[in-house]
Amino acid sequence: MSAFLFRQARVITATSLIQPLDVLVNDSRIAAVGQALEEPGARVIDGSGLYLAPGFIDLHLHGGGGHDFMDGTVEAFLGVTQAHARFGTTTLMPTTLACTDDELTDMFTIFLEANKHNTDGATMAGIHLEGPYFSMEQRGAQDPRFIRNPDPAHYGPILERWGQWIRRWSSAPELPGTAEFARALTERGILPSVAHTDAFYEDIEAAAAIGFTHLTHFYSGMSGLRRINGIRRPGVVESGYISDDLTVEVIADGMHIPPALLKQVYKGIGPTRTALVTDAMRGAGTDLTTCLLGSKKNGQTVLIEGGVAWLPDRTAFAGSVATMNRTVRTMVQQAGVPLLDAVRMASTTPAAIAKLPTKGRIIPGLDADLVLFDGNIDVQLTMIGGRIVYQR
Repeated sequence: MSAFLFRQARVITATSLIQPLDVLVNDSRIAAVGQALEEPGARVIDGSGLYLAPGFIDLHLHGGGGHDFMDGTVEAFLGVTQAHARFGTTTLMPTTLACTDDELTDMFTIFLEANKHNTDGATMAGIHLEGPYFSMEQRGAQDPRFIRNPDPAHYGPILERWGQWIRRWSSAPELPGTAEFARALTERGILPSVAHTDAFYEDIEAAAAIGFTHLTHFYSGMSGLRRINGIRRPGVVESGYISDDLTVEVIADGMHIPPALLKQVYKGIGPTRTALVTDAMRGAGTDLTTCLLGSKKNGQTVLIEGGVAWLPDRTAFAGSVATMNRTVRTMVQQAGVPLLDAVRMASTTPAAIAKLPTKGRIIPGLDADLVLFDGNIDVQLTMIGGRIVYQR
């Protein structure tokens, strides 16, 4: 592999924005960060007037570029990873939804095959299983045909066969059988995440004690403050603000969560506990106005309007069509978040949540996953493992 020298870029580290600065990449790693660096034979990339940041890490997405991870083909997996790499994503977690067991098996099989050929797209850091253990009241766009309670007869064989490739599993922690399910996940180093849940604050306290330390698509598909028989009872949303031990992820497309609430998340929870995600479906990075959410066999037709995907009756969102650079742009331009913190929420924080110690920071010795963008957060170059996979 070749050496690259980014010259005079505004470098965004985990804690500061330094301008101008040089960054040297050798093979797949960051070799040096400093002033007036030299490396004979290195390809020089002019970063003048541009920002150089750690590559974006998307912990939750279903598709993009006209493809979905549930399509059942290697081409779909590669198409999604390449589509999102164009927008600065260097690492992602392919995400499922409530589906048949056969579809889930096919997805794992194809994930392993696609990983062998994924040379030009975002690195796949492991699978995020979203469902099928959800609250029917908070299912959102999840297909009710496949929603159920956690049962070791169901998840046991999945963990036994595929557990080493599962990085997180989202479920509703108030369901019967959750304690045993959480124990099975944490024993394998899998992160249990709270999602599509009608839980109360007390349920989340109990869930956090057994490993549920992350809240999936915060505000979306979860309970908030309710008044029951005259008594106000906090829900999952309030738990995210109350507990310092919980991390959250937000779909920062400006639609799933309006800018005012994004401001509240930033001020109340902060950039070290908040990750930006896209929750993107196949319409992301395309001009489609209608498409399927989920697999081609069992997927649901959804509409794309106003920069978001809707169920046909417009009663709920059906995933987003955001890209990671758009989430950063939304935080900066609509929520008034400093660029440094917005980038941190798109890189350093998700790396910490997913336990990816070699990613999310511009430090010598770490992976050369980098994104070069302009003042509008329009991506000019994406580098993954020391290879340029996209250049405008």
